Amino acid sequence: MKTLVVAQQKGGVGKTSSLVHLAFDFLERGLRVAVIDLDTQGNASFTLQEFGSGYLASQLFDQDGNAVRSAFAELPEGPLMRLIESDPVLANMEKRSLTDAAGAFKENIKALADCGFDVVLIDTAPALGVSLAAALYAADCVLSPIELEAYSIQGIKKMLTTIANVRKLNTKLKFLGMVPSKVDARNPRHVRHQDELQAAYPQLMIPAGAAASPMRSLPGCRCGRSRRPQHARPRRKCAHWPPMFLKRWRFNNEHRNQEDARQGHRRGHRQAANVRAGP
Repeated sequence: MKTLVVAQQKGGVGKTSSLVHLAFDFLERGLRVAVIDLDTQGNASFTLQEFGSGYLASQLFDQDGNAVRSAFAELPEGPLMRLIESDPVLANMEKRSLTDAAGAFKENIKALADCGFDVVLIDTAPALGVSLAAALYAADCVLSPIELEAYSIQGIKKMLTTIANVRKLNTKLKFLGMVPSKVDARNPRHVRHQDELQAAYPQLMIPAGAAASPMRSLPGCRCGRSRRPQHARPRRKCAHWPPMFLKRWRFNNEHRNQEDARQGHRRGHRQAANVRAGP
């Protein structure tokens, strides 16, 4: 079993989004996935609530591995995902001893391996604390999403220092790299920051396909027309569009026809008024 931590000492950079995408990707690949939400905001818990196990993340710092083995003893065969939800008790982790918390957490991670999970994904809070440190001590690898803004770059520098310190005790910890998120190739600041990071950390930057426009994120079809904005789509429908796009196309066409009729009506009134006014 492999344990992956998604961490960055800056909020709003796409940690939870990256973790959720990874979780579904591993699930679709036929793996048995456990997701641990150590962020008190609980965004991953909200997104993956249908996979909830009833086990709370704070219990991983208090109970031994036997409790985890009992909770996940009767799992079905085949690919699955189970969520260990965030809870308010995580806010009290700073009062705990790092040695005790890290030891208990690592033991529970080993118990998840005994339960048959193939991969454990851990979402963390955007600040260095007991829960983040404990997760890094128990992890095999760590991934850091990064937004190409000054504050996020400052956070990744702190994260690299933290990883270097944790490696003194957890020698197996591997830093997979930085994943640029929310990249806008039209923004000169984003382009400049990405070039600077690539020059400073050439081995740590994971390539990101910077979209030239937000429209590129729309699902495409073979003809490519569905990547165009709704108002710019042609009146002729495409046979490759999915039903939702066809529905939007019909709605937009009706709206466009009504707008054309209104504009034509207004032009007619203006022309009539000009005729009545005379030269």
